[in-house]
Amino acid sequence: MEKRIEQQKIPVRTLYTGEKIPCMGLGTFGSDKYSADMVSEAIYGAIKYGYRLIDCAAVYQNEDKIGQVLQRLFEEKAVERKALFITSKVWNDMHGEGQVKESCRKSLLDLKLDYLDLYFVHWPFPNYHAPGCSGDARNPDSKPFSVEEFMSVWRQCEELVDEGLVRYIGMSNMTIPKLEAVLPLCRIQPVALEMELHPSFQQPELFAYAKRHDILPVGYCPIGSPSRPERDRTAEDVVDTALKAVEEAARAHQVHPAVICLKWAVQRGQVPIPFSVKEPQYISNLKCVTEDPLTEEEMEAIRLEDKNCRLVKGQVFLWDGAKGWEDLWDLDGTIK
Repeated sequence: MEKRIEQQKIPVRTLYTGEKIPCMGLGTFGSDKYSADMVSEAIYGAIKYGYRLIDCAAVYQNEDKIGQVLQRLFEEKAVERKALFITSKVWNDMHGEGQVKESCRKSLLDLKLDYLDLYFVHWPFPNYHAPGCSGDARNPDSKPFSVEEFMSVWRQCEELVDEGLVRYIGMSNMTIPKLEAVLPLCRIQPVALEMELHPSFQQPELFAYAKRHDILPVGYCPIGSPSRPERDRTAEDVVDTALKAVEEAARAHQVHPAVICLKWAVQRGQVPIPFSVKEPQYISNLKCVTEDPLTEEEMEAIRLEDKNCRLVKGQVFLWDGAKGWEDLWDLDGTIK
């Protein structure tokens, strides 16, 4: 492995408490292609190189393996626990009363940690599907978003903070109408919003809304998720690394177009969480944000490439009577 990166070279983002965290993390969703062992070994190498923010989730089915790797790193004194920022998420089937704490404790047990730095509500409704299901799968118990049900989950998350099981809590896969409905009801405000963000899907309104409310945007699929599951692919999808402005910047900087997507994300102000199990890739991903920034002209050219191309449409979460995946995202400004 290349010599580890110096931490002071990695840009940071500031949470509403004033705490600073790395500008980039490493995702752990291995899609349908990578085993838990492969993902956890990538985590081991990535932390050794210099990653400090690791984005986990119960539904990814690899937290136990990641926990073994974290324990190994601590025993080797390669990194201290306090130097890491570890996130996890409560899955949709654990939204019932008392289940959020149960889910959090299971993640802590699997990850072999005493606390999580950030705990997300993975999706804003209890609509469950089995991991790896087809895009046509539907659960007959799925239902539309409910402010009351969501706030029941959020109250449980707030209790996790009170009890010291997590330091911060966050939301994921939200919309502006949903945020407007729930934020005034929160005793503890979300510190971050995990959302799909890449050059062809920039969500400028939601991004700006989060920033105005001191909520840090955390971007998944930052390079267009080329390894995403087949259920999340459609013929209309745009390939971010083939966008003209991205390709032109890649030629100018003599790097892979994926690197340009990550430079753009960090310079825009979000925290991208790219996934890779390949050492040269995860090293390049982190190193690229410490050198050779994009010009203002390149940033503007990429901004203009926005195609409003959502890749993770969430159709497996649709309820009976929903017209299509668009109903999940409140496209007309009202909650469906």
